[in-house]
Amino acid sequence: MNTVKILLVEDHMVVRNGIKLLLESQGEFKVIGEASDGTEALSQLADGVVPDIVLTDVSMELMDGMELLKNIRQKYPFVKVVILSMLSQIRYVVEGFKNGLSGYLLKNIDYNELLFGLKHVAEGGRYISEEISLALLEQVSSDRLYNDDGANIILELDLNERELEVLKLIADGFTNLEIADKIFLSKRTVEGYRQNLLDKTKVKNTAELVKYAFQHGLLKKS
Repeated sequence: MNTVKILLVEDHMVVRNGIKLLLESQGEFKVIGEASDGTEALSQLADGVVPDIVLTDVSMELMDGMELLKNIRQKYPFVKVVILSMLSQIRYVVEGFKNGLSGYLLKNIDYNELLFGLKHVAEGGRYISEEISLALLEQVSSDRLYNDDGANIILELDLNERELEVLKLIADGFTNLEIADKIFLSKRTVEGYRQNLLDKTKVKNTAELVKYAFQHGLLKKS
């Protein structure tokens, strides 16, 4: 197989660097471009970067992975798109494949599955993480929504990956400024996420938010 050219789209620089190092440790892959959101990725494509696969997260600030997928399908139909995300909700998987997605991988997979999935896509196939495949089978067999650690509640509230990340840090007792430092956002952006969480859960303050999150399975008790 020829070298697979990857455009890597991930807003966490540390995560992005880790994925890049992993891919480039294998002779079959070369990261030819990096972007922190969908708008940057589209700009690189417009400037002439020609990847075989765009490997992208879902939740990003300026343009998320689903919107990026739709744009690529319209403008660059020869480019395959694979999502690598923490989000395992079935609705994202279904939406992605409806819009021409080639693969959906979870960030908790081991590196062998990541490499296998990308190779499979590069050779013309489609790939879904084993965990998601099992969830789809469960949903079909039981005719109900996928429910794992609060997935149904997340679906109903329409919480995205970043909001869940902020929620976990709030529950750990971090301030807005500390959260901003940890996940490389501005304090104002974190305040916006906190307010979104209050609005979506319809609670009045942070204490009630954390209580709600544990009661509804959005967070695991240690």
